[in-house]
Amino acid sequence: MPISVVIPVKDDARLLERCLEALDGQTVRPLEVIVVDNGSVDDSAAVARAHGARVLAEQAPGIAAASSTGYDAATGAVIARCDADSVPPADWLQRIAVAFASDPGLAAVTGPGRFYGVSRATAAVGDVLYMRGYFASMTVALGHPPLFGSNAAFLSSAWRAVRAGVHRHDLGMHDDVDLSVHLGPERRIRYDRRLVVAVSGRPLVDRAGMGLRASRGVRSIVAHWPGELPPHRWRARIAADLRRRRGARR
Repeated sequence: MPISVVIPVKDDARLLERCLEALDGQTVRPLEVIVVDNGSVDDSAAVARAHGARVLAEQAPGIAAASSTGYDAATGAVIARCDADSVPPADWLQRIAVAFASDPGLAAVTGPGRFYGVSRATAAVGDVLYMRGYFASMTVALGHPPLFGSNAAFLSSAWRAVRAGVHRHDLGMHDDVDLSVHLGPERRIRYDRRLVVAVSGRPLVDRAGMGLRASRGVRSIVAHWPGELPPHRWRARIAADLRRRRGARR
């Protein structure tokens, strides 16, 4: 199953190069790597081109706008998303390909990040409070696992079905949470704890940024209320699961 990798970037050339080097070493090669330059003034675009990536420009500010531009341009059956500071292991795309090939009903798969660039103690605290906290709280709010933008993949067809509704120009939202709202709960999103990428620990030492991330996370959920209140979504997910099970028994 051909996979397009989409990476939004702004002024992160050094870490982007490390990310692209990791993608160069994948055991399953991507169909294409699309780097969306969101107004960089550094060498991010040049670094991407040097690694053979397809570079798109998106002047509208924000990760949501940049990511959506990349998803729109992707030609693969599956879109894998990571960030410029992600460092995927060599089998990242292989695991994604196997996940979709072995489960035809799967719409998206995601996994956690492992923090680098900070002390072991900071990384351990970040894993519990930030990473596990994110997946636990968002699962309760959404009725299914959320996508983690640094480490996620979804069907291109699923993106095309929901792209008109995503808030690609709302800077007050997290694009991965917003996309999760629109993809689920009737489409199946799977959390795979073995699908791990290394991610920068920069957010863990940015106190002001941490508060902003938290407020965006809340807004990404409540902006869809009352239509997407958690009880509604859990009922929809349970109903969809029951339909799938009945269909499998026929």
